[in-house]
Amino acid sequence: MIDTHCHLDVPRFDVDRAQVLERAWAAGVERLVVPAIGPGAWEALLDWPAREPRVQVALGIHPQLLPELPATDDDRHLSRLDELLGRGVACAVGECGLDGPSAERAPMDRQLAVLKAHFELAKKHALPVLVHCLRAHPPLERLLKAEGPPPRGVLLHSYSGSHELVKTYAKLGCWFSFTGPVTFAEARRPLDAVRAVPIDRLLVESDAPDQAPVPHRGQRNEPAYLGRVIEAMAKALDRPAAELTAQLVENTQRFFGWRR
Repeated sequence: MIDTHCHLDVPRFDVDRAQVLERAWAAGVERLVVPAIGPGAWEALLDWPAREPRVQVALGIHPQLLPELPATDDDRHLSRLDELLGRGVACAVGECGLDGPSAERAPMDRQLAVLKAHFELAKKHALPVLVHCLRAHPPLERLLKAEGPPPRGVLLHSYSGSHELVKTYAKLGCWFSFTGPVTFAEARRPLDAVRAVPIDRLLVESDAPDQAPVPHRGQRNEPAYLGRVIEAMAKALDRPAAELTAQLVENTQRFFGWRR
């Protein structure tokens, strides 16, 4: 398995990060991606793949962090991001995107400008983009239709849109990743979306430490639980879990440009 999105750098893992990784490898996770949520994480993340090649990293500015960052510093941070991406360590740009609940303190116009800048950096450095979109699908759809996605593609992490919108995003070159909520008893909307995704555009993630699957719902999440998510997706698709796992690994390698 490959976990395409987990925040193992956050303080909630400070007490047992090494053990969390060992549990992930023991559970069958062969690689994972840790995306930055802000400038304060960039330097430390860049050092990680050299110590543990199974850990890959992405660099970006999460839209939920924008309210904490002065808008006057956006250009400076983006220039620094450009410089660090140029080192060739990061496997993707992100986590970046649009966040409706944050729009009161980080206006959508600012969020869009920062996201467009991430797209430009993805084009410049020939990298895919990891996009967060929560209650902001109309502006994201308009942006993608107006400017198109970066050539290496856009991954809609923890996809929260409708199954009807999947077709639109797929035509725009997007990929889709799902996590713990697909295991919830009330999980009709995410499972409908899973079924709507072209099978070669489907990925999986833990989003640790958040969105833990059943039976760990409400607890700290970790990559070792990824199999639970895959099992729920496989059941929804009426496919053997082992077969779906192989497909997800193949899709992930293609999206990030990795070879086995």
